[in-house]
Amino acid sequence: MSGTSSPEAVKKLLENMQGDLRGLSLECRKKFPPVKEAAESGIIKVKTIAARNTDILAALKENSSEVVQPFLMGCGTKEPKITQLCLAAIQRLMSHEVVSEAAAGNIINMLWQLMENSLEELKLLQTVLVLLTTNTVVHDEALSKAIVLCFRLHFTKDNITNNTAAATVRQVVTVVFERVVAEDERYKDTIDQPVAVQGNSNRRSVSTLKPCAKDAYMLFQDLCQLVNADAPYWLVGMTEMTRTFGLELLESVLNDFPQVFLQHQEFSFLLKERVCPLVIKLFSPNIKFRQGSSTSSSPAPVEKPYFPICMRLLRVVSVLIKQFYSLLVTECEIFLSLLVKFLDADKPQWLRAVAVESIHRLCVQPQLLRSFCQSYDMKQHSTKVFRDIVNALGSFIQSLFLVPSTGNASATPNQTGSNASGNTGSAQTNQGVLGMGGGATVLPAFEYRGTWIPILNVTVQGSAKATYLEMLDKVEPPTIPEGYAMSVAFHCLLDLVRGITTMIEGELGEAETVSQTTTDTTSLPAQSSEQQDLQSVSDQSEKELVSRAVWEEMVNACWCGLLAALSLLLDASTDEAATENILKAELTMAALCGRLGLVTSRDAFITAICKGSLPPHYALTVLNSTTAALSSKSYSIQGQNVQMISPSSESHQQVVAVGQPLALQPQGTVMLTSKNIQCMRTLLNLAHCHGAVLGTSWQLVLATLQHLVWILGLKPGVGGALKPGRAVEGPSTVLTTAVMTDLPVISNILSRLFESSQYLDDVSLHHLINALCSLSLEAMDMAYGNNKEPSLFAVAKLLETGLVNMHRIEILWRPLTGHLLEVCQHPNSRMREWGAEALTSLIKAGLTFSHDPPLSQNQRLQLLLLNPLKELSNISHPDIRIKQLECVLQILQSQGDSLGPGWPLVLGVMGAIRSDQGESLIRTAFQCLQLVVTDFLPTMPCTCLQIVVEVAGSFGLHNQELNISLTSIGLLWNISDYFFQRGEIIEKELNKEEAVLQKQAEEKGVMLNRPFHPAPPFDCLWLCLYAKLGELCVDPRPAVRKSAGQTLFSTIGAHGTLLQHSTWHTVIWKVLFHLLDRVRESSTTADKEKIESGGGNILIHHSRDTAEKQWAETWVLTLAGVARIFNTRRYLLQPLGDFSQAWDVLLDHIQSAALSKNNEVSLAALKSFQEILQIVSPVRESEKPDTPPAINVSVPVVVGTTTATSLGRSFMRTDSIGERLGRYNGSEPPVITDEIEDLNLWWAAWNSWYRIGSESTRPPITCDKLTFIPSQPFLTALIQIFPALYQHIKTGFSMDDLQKLGVILHGAVSVPISSDASPFILPSYTEAVLTSLQEAVLTALDVLQKAICVGSESMQIMYPAIFDQLLAFVEFSCKPPQYGQLETKHIANAKYNQIQLFAPAEWVALNYVPFAERSLEVVVDLYQKTACHKAVVTEKVLQNIIKTLRIPLSLKYSCPSESTWKLAVSSLLKVLSIGLPVARQHASSGKFDSMWPELANTFEDFLFTKSTPPDNLSIQEFQKNESIDVEVVQLISTEILPYANFIPKEFVGQIMTMLNKGSIHSQSSSFTEAEIDIRMREEFSKVCFETLLQFSFSNKVTSPQEGYISRMALSVLLKRSQDVLHRYIEDERLSGKCPLPRQQVTEIIFVLKAVSTLIDSLKKTQPENVDANTWAQVIALYPTLVECITCSSSEVCSALKEALVPFKDFMHPPASKVQNGES
Repeated sequence: MSGTSSPEAVKKLLENMQGDLRGLSLECRKKFPPVKEAAESGIIKVKTIAARNTDILAALKENSSEVVQPFLMGCGTKEPKITQLCLAAIQRLMSHEVVSEAAAGNIINMLWQLMENSLEELKLLQTVLVLLTTNTVVHDEALSKAIVLCFRLHFTKDNITNNTAAATVRQVVTVVFERVVAEDERYKDTIDQPVAVQGNSNRRSVSTLKPCAKDAYMLFQDLCQLVNADAPYWLVGMTEMTRTFGLELLESVLNDFPQVFLQHQEFSFLLKERVCPLVIKLFSPNIKFRQGSSTSSSPAPVEKPYFPICMRLLRVVSVLIKQFYSLLVTECEIFLSLLVKFLDADKPQWLRAVAVESIHRLCVQPQLLRSFCQSYDMKQHSTKVFRDIVNALGSFIQSLFLVPSTGNASATPNQTGSNASGNTGSAQTNQGVLGMGGGATVLPAFEYRGTWIPILNVTVQGSAKATYLEMLDKVEPPTIPEGYAMSVAFHCLLDLVRGITTMIEGELGEAETVSQTTTDTTSLPAQSSEQQDLQSVSDQSEKELVSRAVWEEMVNACWCGLLAALSLLLDASTDEAATENILKAELTMAALCGRLGLVTSRDAFITAICKGSLPPHYALTVLNSTTAALSSKSYSIQGQNVQMISPSSESHQQVVAVGQPLALQPQGTVMLTSKNIQCMRTLLNLAHCHGAVLGTSWQLVLATLQHLVWILGLKPGVGGALKPGRAVEGPSTVLTTAVMTDLPVISNILSRLFESSQYLDDVSLHHLINALCSLSLEAMDMAYGNNKEPSLFAVAKLLETGLVNMHRIEILWRPLTGHLLEVCQHPNSRMREWGAEALTSLIKAGLTFSHDPPLSQNQRLQLLLLNPLKELSNISHPDIRIKQLECVLQILQSQGDSLGPGWPLVLGVMGAIRSDQGESLIRTAFQCLQLVVTDFLPTMPCTCLQIVVEVAGSFGLHNQELNISLTSIGLLWNISDYFFQRGEIIEKELNKEEAVLQKQAEEKGVMLNRPFHPAPPFDCLWLCLYAKLGELCVDPRPAVRKSAGQTLFSTIGAHGTLLQHSTWHTVIWKVLFHLLDRVRESSTTADKEKIESGGGNILIHHSRDTAEKQWAETWVLTLAGVARIFNTRRYLLQPLGDFSQAWDVLLDHIQSAALSKNNEVSLAALKSFQEILQIVSPVRESEKPDTPPAINVSVPVVVGTTTATSLGRSFMRTDSIGERLGRYNGSEPPVITDEIEDLNLWWAAWNSWYRIGSESTRPPITCDKLTFIPSQPFLTALIQIFPALYQHIKTGFSMDDLQKLGVILHGAVSVPISSDASPFILPSYTEAVLTSLQEAVLTALDVLQKAICVGSESMQIMYPAIFDQLLAFVEFSCKPPQYGQLETKHIANAKYNQIQLFAPAEWVALNYVPFAERSLEVVVDLYQKTACHKAVVTEKVLQNIIKTLRIPLSLKYSCPSESTWKLAVSSLLKVLSIGLPVARQHASSGKFDSMWPELANTFEDFLFTKSTPPDNLSIQEFQKNESIDVEVVQLISTEILPYANFIPKEFVGQIMTMLNKGSIHSQSSSFTEAEIDIRMREEFSKVCFETLLQFSFSNKVTSPQEGYISRMALSVLLKRSQDVLHRYIEDERLSGKCPLPRQQVTEIIFVLKAVSTLIDSLKKTQPENVDANTWAQVIALYPTLVECITCSSSEVCSALKEALVPFKDFMHPPASKVQNGES
């Protein structure tokens, strides 16, 4: 403005105006006088204005109507020259803005007239333009008129006018809208804009709009009307209009002034209500039209799509979407869906091309795409627009390959993929695509299943430069060159990917930095800002969540379509650049998905690249499994089915390599093309640059690389790098030179890829390691079961990754080594070898790497590094173990001195070699150990010495090589020497260490946990050594056991004095007793199978030919060793607090050994028992120090306290007994053993003895071949221990104990002996000799009996028990004891059948007769001494003796041995001779009451035995035996009957009955004469009868008692006579003429004589002494006698006479009644 309003300009304006007016007046002078006048008055007017006003311009404007008037009139003349002059003048006025609104109206009216007259059309347009552009005075109707004027001029016939008018219209429309913008700018500060509310914007009213806005509104509304072919509201006077021009105008307005529509709701309303419906309406022909559908068949002909309109509509749509998307969400959804539809294969080719161009425009606007995604794809019930666009592009590309392009058949008549002329033709339409360097140049193209589509250079990356959308001048649809649509679609995809990824990655980056800064700020300790910071963080995270959801949705929506299309293009691409672009797109998508954590899509893209890298149809399970999900799925795109096309195999690619597939059964070869190599490089690139987001996809990537490496024949070298190696097996790999030069590069990139793993974060590094591990697992699976070359890619790369990440090795060490350890266990030797190689390399590298802090200060890391070396010990393959031991050897040599805390692991490796691992391995490991023992003992921490002991011990336990075992026992001896020499140093160091550990344990509040804890650490070391030797003492091999046992007892002997006194406690309990336990257990469970030979040709003695017997030897040695220690070190052990418990345990061991089922062990156990029982005093004579007796003054001392510990121990090399004692005696007074305690020990021994005895003699419950029965020597030794033991315990020996003893003695005697041993133990049956066991038993009882004799009164109550015991033995004579259910043969039978020495019966019972008889003698002997003892009387000993003797007496001839019953009789007589007087003495007390019946029965059983004498008994013998019977009857008549008044009546009655029975020959008549002669005991009968008589007629009745005996005797005698007579009569009658047997006749004669004698005697007796009963009985005989008269024997007759005669005295006349008792 300043230019036009400066004084100079104003001055110039005035001059020009005046000049114009002058000119006008001149021109009109002649023809148009009115004009001339007006002009002249105008000059005057101007001058006056200039003169009067300071602000000339304002004044001019006020009067502008008048000023303009002359010029308007001039125009009215329609003279060209004048008109031009006037228009120019008017323009000048306008440009200086001195035209008022009214004037402007006038001017426009004038212009309208000129237009109607078709004058100066161009000038008119110019004027209108100036009028409208300089300022805003023209508006409303004037404006509309001016616009209509321009439109009218556009439709003139003149081309130039047409075009100029069109341009003017465009400019004018722009000006109208620019005014709105300016107006808004002006008012924006003063009044708030009403917010655009779409809800109530359906009103037509424009009253709210400001003037300029109103004009614009009316204009835009009418444009819509015109395009829609409706009448305009505001542009009155329009005559014609084209749709194309209208659409162009709409587009330009929408494109240039979006803010107007966005800021004013009225305009927004127009958009929604007018523009969108219009567009949709105009689109309809395109939508309905189907190419190729015949129009004739359908009733209403379908309107054909019209290129110009269609193309312009698409442009409008592009603008609408781009600018007003936010307003027109729903409408855009429709537009976008239409766009997608236009890509259909049945639409005309040009339409598809234009649609693709439109879509391309959208694709380069990632923010817009993002909005689509947010508004549609992320809403629930909305079309997934974004996804559809991408999918549509994909199906579009596929359709181009599948459907031959028919659209441009007119353009190039014979167009096939290979037609060169067609190609060049199409190429020339896009000049510059092809450098025409001769026909040799290969066109970049896509080729797929015979369809060949060239790639045209359509656009610069990132910009959507459209070709056909810009063809505004074309009316006919243009011909589309082949490949154009494909190329645009291809670029759409690339731009889409590029846009999305750039946008999202940018935002991601921002989000990350923001979140980092916010987290940083929150971590600051500023209190005031904390609240808002937290607030911002939460907002931040919420915002991030929202945007993340959008990002994820975008990727999720597009990845399937993209992948389908890109994979197809990749497969079809023949151009390196295109391939590169596709791969780049796939790579960026994969990386983006990775960053967003979208695993499926990431893996899918990576899979696509992987597939591209491998030969077609290459079976790779990793990829198949991943893509199975993809390929089986067909992406449904708006109801049409797009199947993912599988890669074509016949792509015309240059083959650059031929190799073998990596498969279980490789068949043939596979080829790699240059495209495969290109893909491989992309893959490497992906892994290299985006390793951090690959996560689990590392597996895909690495699996593919592994296969490529295999096909290319790269093999791992040192450190894991892959080098081109010679091909193994099969046809060698063929590589072209092109690849040969690439190979080093590829292998280099591969190595760099893994080197770059050092920059990955920890999580990604773990993903990489995991992927390598699972790859390796697959390789391992493939290598199973065959020894072919395995794929070592994964193992090599694990090694490489480990080596470059050594600085943070801790985080990956466990998974890495864990996997390599698995590889080491693989059956394939090559695989295994590499695993071990990798592992040992890593360990050695780790140990030599300079860590920070160094290893010496980071023990944890050192142990971590060494740990896998130890783990290798769990693998059994010898080659691995050799590698392991080599590694150990190298570590020992290089780092032996600095191993420090690593020693336990290294030693552990040596110790882990097991027996079954072959001699060479054990040898190697043992050499390592020997090296350690010889060189490194002084350098290792003392705490490790214990481990050395254990390892050496473990070699002792190896059973491969006896020499190694024995040598290792030697090593243990050397180690013990080392301890002995460096004792003080070791002790100091261990104590220091102990203090530290103790402190740590206390801090943690736990107990210190180490073996043998309470003992001092140095003692613990010894204890470990002892314990190890102890273990070797139970080794399965006898030689080792023996050697270890000797070493153990020697070391305890030689170095035991170094131990603290208190440690002896542990030695006893934890070492010796533990060892005894183990030996006992092994011995009891040892195998009884016979060992054929001892390996080689060594013969084994029969006493050692089973494992059980060999163990027996060990048990014997061990028990003896321990017993010896107890004996020699008693002075040390006794003061320990729990000596008595130890004693008990030792006794327990002796007991279990004694009870073991092995004669050797049990006997040895008893010897040990005897050894420990022989101890008299704590210090044996030989060990007493040669010091004056003063030292033995008894000092009261608390047993068990020791002061030795406080003095510190002097380590002495010498260890003579004297010095040792001196030391102990010096440091502690001699211990006076407590008597009571000592007694307790003896009693413990007695209890043990009892248990051994009772267990060993208890008979087994079941009997079979394997029943163990203790041997005689054992039992003898056992019983022999008792007398000595008894001496110590006799003071407390009670009845109970005696009974226990009895049980054992009884048991011991009952044990049978095995038939093998019987010849040595049994006497021949003719000699009656006792076995040594029986001797011992009797000795034991003898000892007891003697002790009782001299013992107190209280002891004498034991007599009866001893009698019982002896009597039990006596019974053995007739009833040998049963030993359980064991079947035994009795020696007694030997009289009748020779013993078969090795008869089937395994066990032979002893001949117990001598023993029983000896026992009987002892009984008689003892009874003679003790008959009057109170206890003996009270306990009915006599009765028991009788009862026992009754057994052999009643058996008589049935006794096993004849001597038995004879001895029994004689014993009975002896005993009775002593016992009966005692019994009579105590008759009144009733103590013997029960004895009498027993005695009566005994007599009865003996005199009338049921057993028959043997057939071969001679008469002399018989008579001798009869004389014994007679002796007994004499005893009765001398010792019993005379004292009848002291004896129970019943007893006397029994005796009488017995005598009666004996006095009559009552034999049955079954015997022959001869027999009867002998069998008749006439002598015996006589004696009986005489005795009876003697007692019937004893006249000297001194007491009623005696009378009573007589009466009894009489009555018995009479009854007896009656019986005999009756029987005789009976027999006589039956016998008829036969004479009766002689002795029956004798008997009857004897009876008859006796009757007469009896009657005589009765008469002589005083009548008052004869009982009336007796008389009655006598008289009752009479009838019987009378009956005998008929007998035939003369002897009988004469006797009968004599008997009948005395009866005359009884013939009295009947007398009167007599009073009872008086006559």
